[in-house]
Amino acid sequence: QVRLVESGGRSVEAGGSLTLSCVVSGYSISDYCMSWFRRAPAKLREGVASIEKNGRTIYADSVKGRFTITKDRTKNTLYLHMNDLKPEDTALYGCAVTWRDANCLDAPNNWGQGTQVTVSS
Repeated sequence: QVRLVESGGRSVEAGGSLTLSCVVSGYSISDYCMSWFRRAPAKLREGVASIEKNGRTIYADSVKGRFTITKDRTKNTLYLHMNDLKPEDTALYGCAVTWRDANCLDAPNNWGQGTQVTVSS
């Protein structure tokens, strides 16, 4: 059974940093394209970062240079390292798997419940 469990979200002040984790079970994260997305109130879901099977990373323009997506194959865990957080980064963040090697930034197939990030000014 595929399961993705996110953690690490909390309230922080603008300019702060957070690292989100996504523990995956039911398959190996090495085999598929993985991504992080976020959903803010009254806004559409936004893919923020993806990491392809070959390790190539892609970022939304809104987070480029501030967020970094990584994966640990030994722990089967996906991470999102977030720096210089801004109030507009406030959202529910979720991790997702797409059942292919690449091009998954806005094409999730399975995802977790999410973890809330709130950035205050």
